[in-house]
Amino acid sequence: MGVCLVPCLFSDQDDADRESAVPTTQPEVVPHPDIDAEQQYVKELYGRLDAARDLAAHRLKQAISWPAVDPQALQERDATVRFQTERVTALDAAEAGLCVGRIDRREDGPLYIGRIGLAADDAGGDPALVDWRAPAARPFYTATPVHPLGVDRRRHIRTRGRTVVRLDDEVLTGGVATSGLTGEAALMAALDTARTGRMTDIVRTIQAEQDRIIRADDRGVLVVQGGPGTGKTAVALHRAAYLLYTHRERLARRGLLVVGPTPTFLRYIADVLPSLGETGVLLSGLGQLRPGLDARGVEAPEVAAVKGRLEMVDVLRAAVTDRQVVPDGPREITIDGFALRLRPIDVRRAQNAARKADRLHNLARPEFARRIVDTLAKRYAERIGADVRGGVNLLDGEDVAALRKEVADDHAVRALVEELWPVLTPERLLRDLYADPARIERATPGWDAATRVLLHRARSAPWTPADVPLLEEAEELLGFDDSAQRARAERDRRRRLAEAQETLDVLHGSRSVDLEDEHLEAEVLSAGDLIGAEELAERHQTVDTRTTAERAAADRTWTFGHVVVDEAQELSPMAWRLLVRRCPTRSMTAVGDLAQTGTLAGASAWAETLEPHVGSAWRLEELTVNYRTPAEIMAVAGDVLAAGGTGATAPRSVRPGTETPWAEVIGADALAGRVADVVAGWTAHEGTTAVVVPASRVAEVAAAVAQRVDGVSSGPEADSSRGPVVITPTEAKGLEFDAVLVVDPQAVLDEGVRGHNDLYVALTRSTQRLGVLSPGPLPAELARLA
Repeated sequence: MGVCLVPCLFSDQDDADRESAVPTTQPEVVPHPDIDAEQQYVKELYGRLDAARDLAAHRLKQAISWPAVDPQALQERDATVRFQTERVTALDAAEAGLCVGRIDRREDGPLYIGRIGLAADDAGGDPALVDWRAPAARPFYTATPVHPLGVDRRRHIRTRGRTVVRLDDEVLTGGVATSGLTGEAALMAALDTARTGRMTDIVRTIQAEQDRIIRADDRGVLVVQGGPGTGKTAVALHRAAYLLYTHRERLARRGLLVVGPTPTFLRYIADVLPSLGETGVLLSGLGQLRPGLDARGVEAPEVAAVKGRLEMVDVLRAAVTDRQVVPDGPREITIDGFALRLRPIDVRRAQNAARKADRLHNLARPEFARRIVDTLAKRYAERIGADVRGGVNLLDGEDVAALRKEVADDHAVRALVEELWPVLTPERLLRDLYADPARIERATPGWDAATRVLLHRARSAPWTPADVPLLEEAEELLGFDDSAQRARAERDRRRRLAEAQETLDVLHGSRSVDLEDEHLEAEVLSAGDLIGAEELAERHQTVDTRTTAERAAADRTWTFGHVVVDEAQELSPMAWRLLVRRCPTRSMTAVGDLAQTGTLAGASAWAETLEPHVGSAWRLEELTVNYRTPAEIMAVAGDVLAAGGTGATAPRSVRPGTETPWAEVIGADALAGRVADVVAGWTAHEGTTAVVVPASRVAEVAAAVAQRVDGVSSGPEADSSRGPVVITPTEAKGLEFDAVLVVDPQAVLDEGVRGHNDLYVALTRSTQRLGVLSPGPLPAELARLA
């Protein structure tokens, strides 16, 4: 093993960003004898990177200047600009930690592994640098002394900027089993590094069990079950990067969606994929999956649970049918003094015809309206054209057509059609349903009153994340009437055509003035001779230049090539139904932990959750090693997990802590002030701090801490990169902090719908320090801290 000059970080970010993480006083060390040789090789790699970046920048500049004479040329130019822009971005991202290591192969010599692939001068030999996602790089992450995979030595190369500062070697020829960790020295140094409030990539320290999941094929739903600190999120994001590398063409066309639990979480992970050179991924919360809607309303867990049931599909279907009204008795319309009667049987016949024409409410409505108008027009014609002597009707076909148009244009007729079969948006359908107890009752036969009342709310109430799957389901039942959209498109086409014709007319007029000799004029071609108005208008048609992610975000019918779901245990059945609709191939990665489920609508068993949506097209992988949480903290959390009765097993921690977790009982009146004292003391240390509290104490505690410490934030928008955060267990999911203070653990147990799971989440967010402050006796589950 080579002697280390500085600790190795977990992230492959430019280490200059974190020089403060390095102790100012280092023990005297002896440099690795190969460090100069590796420095020279790394220098050459950066030279190749610079050359590739310069070439991409040059090609981008060229593409931007290309003329676009028609829509196809414009589309080709924009595609090239997007490609070269993404190439420049990927090469820029590779600057930090370009080379992560090498493997010395028994037969083929050394192979260097990095963030991207770089070609060597010898086209027939090995690349100068192999992309970490390439099959050839896999032994770097999976070779062991027992299964060396043809590798004699694995070397981790640590850089700061473009300077090699540390080499860690693992000899794999002994055949003796070790701890099972890949690059243990690099990993342990990384785990002890202070956090910054932003997740970073783990290319340098991917472990064998993580690599197996990252490289798994993309068929069906891959469920990754893993406890706290097992790297579920990192694995999911690196799997996304791997799939984009392996299936570039398909996923570049269809896109990849990452769904996270909270805005804080999405902000926390936002830098990972760009740091891996992947910028075309859409990150979204459930509440933002409907274009144009940002659903962040808050509602009771019981309400969200009801909305998340699959039976809501039947409720919505009944709610739509309820809007297709048959009047109790005849309805009378007066047109030009003639009273026309519409009977209930007429309405039923029109409804039946409409439903045969189309199963979707809005798309069937034109047929319903046509039938109603036909019925009324027929009666109008019978009245107005009747022969008083009892003969045949005096009106001819043109007369009847004119009467039909009069009926169709009549305001009262249009109002009647709207009353009996209204055009509905999903938003209108749900607002009308929620606001009217009578509508709720008609749509929920068999429900008890206590459950029905959970759906009732004011029409002005904000949309919540649980509403989004229902709005999308309603859209599927209603259908989208695009007649207005098509009419706008036709008006735009006619406008462009008129403008093009006007341009050609002006050009032709100018030629006539300039060429007075009619013989000369006949020999000279004009623009109008070469191109017609239709073609000219087409050339000026707007071309969509948005990225795949931007187009997908704006299109509710977009289907993705792959979907990654984090904290998947929290999704309701209706949320799963929505995601499967957005990914009909069922190519998905779902990462989560059933022991951390905190919602009533969430999962208790993966099979029970997934099989209604994908049948048997799913498989389970497990992560069993906790890389984040020190063993002493995990022992405390394990007691809470056991008390919760889930039967789950806590993951095994790979490292001991440097500080002992503690608990303190303090009076309720002094609690907030004591929290502020602890946080103020912790901020003297490097790293991030979180105060995890029950929802009822967020405002009180945040205000107290803010009086003592700068940069405090709380709630769904909390940002630990700016300072300490005060958050609930739900808001803490998926996040990690150097120091965590859990406040009022008994209230956490009591307030949560799955209180033990919430406390388990709160206790396992820490990488270094854990404290517990309680305004009353500690819960029995925390007896280890007493």
